[in-house]
Amino acid sequence: MGRLWMFIFLAEIVLTVAALISCLSAEEHRLNALPRWGWVLIILLFSPIGAIAWFVVGKERTPNPQVWRQGSGFPEHQRPGRGLAPDDDPEFLRKLAKEQRETAAADRELLSKWEMDLRRREEELRKQDKSED
Repeated sequence: MGRLWMFIFLAEIVLTVAALISCLSAEEHRLNALPRWGWVLIILLFSPIGAIAWFVVGKERTPNPQVWRQGSGFPEHQRPGRGLAPDDDPEFLRKLAKEQRETAAADRELLSKWEMDLRRREEELRKQDKSED
């Protein structure tokens, strides 16, 4: 008889732990009737009935593919008030290309000034070397 009670006790512990893990890892939109903290309290305080209740009514069995839970209830391509992503917006891409051209032109101009300055300094050093000889 003691072994039976031990088996029932272990089964209750396993059921409670499984229900807690399931509850804590369930997605928020799949919880039924109560928030997560409510289900955790029921599972812990009313073991094993709370654990059984969690598995019976606590979460949706299969998500409804018709329901869009994120955002305002619209499929992503139909959501109002959303502009194009920057990499899909032709105006943004034109502006970006223009900025890159301007930056490249400024970089080329700066590089040519540096090269001219370097040549001038090298020429001055050569003149100094010739005058010292």
